[in-house]
Amino acid sequence: MEMKVISKWLGQRHFQADGPSGNTIYMDAKREEGGTGQGNRPMELLLMGIVGCTGIDIAMILERMRLDMKGLEIEASAVRRDEHPKAFTEIHLTYHVEGDVPASKAWRAIHLSEEKYCSAIGSIRANVIAHLVLNGTEVPPLDVVTSDGPAD
Repeated sequence: MEMKVISKWLGQRHFQADGPSGNTIYMDAKREEGGTGQGNRPMELLLMGIVGCTGIDIAMILERMRLDMKGLEIEASAVRRDEHPKAFTEIHLTYHVEGDVPASKAWRAIHLSEEKYCSAIGSIRANVIAHLVLNGTEVPPLDVVTSDGPAD
């Protein structure tokens, strides 16, 4: 499967990118690197893509489990190398889940997303570490079996 994105230089370090969805995003470098501050940094967009990808997965998986999720917020914090390429080396994803969702099911959805379904996570080399906050309470990781079968 092929995906095509077109990026157009708008001057200095400012770029416009259009993808197959028909939506446009803007990227720019920091002002101290010659940018104009008129767009997201590319690495911000990469991290946003990761939380968007896993978020879509979690919402779909919990919906298929017929669970009543009331809210989902995913916080990502990442560590980058000091030298070029300044790639992510570690990403912490904190899933804030609200609703009538058992911790075991929330962890199962997280594991399925991170290990099987999320293409963005599958495309990076960084160590991804998940955290779960369920209805305001942090829940330690559970050993969850992720099979190829349907989600319960």
